[in-house]
Amino acid sequence: MANVAVITARGGSKRIPRKNVKNFLGRPIIEYSIEAALQSGVFDEVMVSTDDAEIAEIARKAGAKVPFLRSEKTADDHTTTYEVLDEVLQCYQEAGKQFDYMCCIYPTAPFITKERLQEAMKVLEEKKADTVYPVVRFSFPPQRAVVKNKEGYMEFNKPEYALTRSQDLEPWYHDAGQFYCVNIKEFWKQKKLIMKKTFGIELDEMEVQDIDNQEDWEVAEVKYAMRHPKQG
Repeated sequence: MANVAVITARGGSKRIPRKNVKNFLGRPIIEYSIEAALQSGVFDEVMVSTDDAEIAEIARKAGAKVPFLRSEKTADDHTTTYEVLDEVLQCYQEAGKQFDYMCCIYPTAPFITKERLQEAMKVLEEKKADTVYPVVRFSFPPQRAVVKNKEGYMEFNKPEYALTRSQDLEPWYHDAGQFYCVNIKEFWKQKKLIMKKTFGIELDEMEVQDIDNQEDWEVAEVKYAMRHPKQG
């Protein structure tokens, strides 16, 4: 079986300029994803899909491959992750390279570890899954969420759970936004990332942080430093 890690890192970023190569605790943030993928030892190739020369240079210095640059068609704000990955696989196919499994890794996910990637790829193969990706449990039960009604008053979205104890409610999860390991045959067949036979790797909240704005970035640095005191 041949496996490829694809780190998706386009040059444009509006909310956090140059987000994919911005320094995170002294290093370009993309380096954390590249390092985890390389150290996991489960990929035959670790590559970065980018349209940006600076990102490509940083990626190569960190040990990743950039065998081709992303096309203009897949480098805008509206391109889906599926379309980016589909283009990567087609470019490899044209170059005579084929893979069985692929792991799409986001470049702004410094909490990814080699162990989690190893775990996910193992589940993907052993469970004959279509997709395996990390998830985290909602810290507050979504079943007890409140919403504003037409008059502006707060009310329970699901009143039937208003008095239910948190420990008695089924846990709900959300995407950790870090990586997606997929069976390439099914990826092309189903044409999406989250497919029919999907398994989740559960993470705790200290392993997860969305980074959409500067405040998120600062919180992520604090959490990372807490998890890695020697590095911090």
